[in-house]
Amino acid sequence: MSDKKVEKNPADEQAKFLDAAKKAVATQAFYMKRSLDAGKLTEALKFASTMCSELRTNLLTPRNYYALYIEASDNLRYLETFLLEEHKKGKKISEFYEMVQYCGNIIPRLYLLITVGSVYIRSKEAPTKDVLRDLVEMCRGVQHPTRGLFIRNFLSEVARDKLPDVGSDPNDGTVADSMDFVLQNFTEMNKLWVRMQHQGQRDRKEVERDELRLLVGKNLSRLSDLSGVDVTPVSYTHLRAHETKANLVC
Repeated sequence: MSDKKVEKNPADEQAKFLDAAKKAVATQAFYMKRSLDAGKLTEALKFASTMCSELRTNLLTPRNYYALYIEASDNLRYLETFLLEEHKKGKKISEFYEMVQYCGNIIPRLYLLITVGSVYIRSKEAPTKDVLRDLVEMCRGVQHPTRGLFIRNFLSEVARDKLPDVGSDPNDGTVADSMDFVLQNFTEMNKLWVRMQHQGQRDRKEVERDELRLLVGKNLSRLSDLSGVDVTPVSYTHLRAHETKANLVC
């Protein structure tokens, strides 16, 4: 018999890892939804946390991690919808926002905080600018490039239709507050993206960085969604200030 080792196919390995993670997400999502339908929110949050824990993996390429991220974030919308209904019934969302902060690991904690935070903003129990500032700052706790980029992308997606704009209640925030939020998130995403080039095999990391380039740039499109933002010296000053801070190279 030959002692020659059979080399593993990286693509096959990736498919195996992704399939296992997606199955775990689907299982926990099923139990989360069942608990929500039964009105057992605390139990549902535990299943949601376990579901989001799959996003702690470091076994997947960015492309495959994105597929897993989509599965998990889609299921979190079910939780968001449930919380909106709870708010309509008079429940205090601030209590749920505080509850999920006790989640043990930072990855599921942040995904749950952002999900609950979305409803917290809509509830008007706290100024939008304060909740967004809280969330964007807490995301600093994830410094792994891939995981950090996707956490911040999730925050950007959730915040998209909630950014203070022209005509918003001044107590909720101003266009300047929205610009600061978007640019701060972009700055931190850029730092994470740049960091990837210094980790692991250079050729492989360059491919992975290229896969994530659009994820970073897409964050700036949030500025164009704001009717109160145009190409003015004020807007330019905001961008230059954040560029200088981040030492942008992308």
